[in-house]
Amino acid sequence: MKGHRLDQYDCAILRHMQRDASLTQRDLASLVHLSQNACWRRLQNLKAAGFIKGSTVVLDRADLGFGLVVFVMLRTRHHSADWLEKFRAHVSTIPEVIDFFRIGGDYDYFLKVVTQDMSSYDDVYQRLISKVELDSVTSYFAMEAIEEQRPLPI
Repeated sequence: MKGHRLDQYDCAILRHMQRDASLTQRDLASLVHLSQNACWRRLQNLKAAGFIKGSTVVLDRADLGFGLVVFVMLRTRHHSADWLEKFRAHVSTIPEVIDFFRIGGDYDYFLKVVTQDMSSYDDVYQRLISKVELDSVTSYFAMEAIEEQRPLPI
């Protein structure tokens, strides 16, 4: 719902939920200083309004063997709707691409890729360029994750 206006309680619920979506209803209500029923109704309204799109678990990327993070900048000469649809569909089939943006500036697209190592990234790169024509692909390799998956500043 576009016209839904967030108040201090809604913002508090969102702040706590994005940090820990496994909070019990009792704990969440206590943290935001509402009764359990009032908190539950607000939570349901936030979901219905589209502010909450789901609940996920934050995994430890490195512990799971995804030690290499690559930021990929793409430039293309093609800007037709057909090319864009084909490109989006193709990139969406590559599971190592965890973030995908169309951007303004010198490049057209930005991808965040996670892989095990350089050899795995080369495999992703080969799959990326195999189905669509790109003008340039520039890769930046992360050396350290200083802050990752930070909550929104609500």
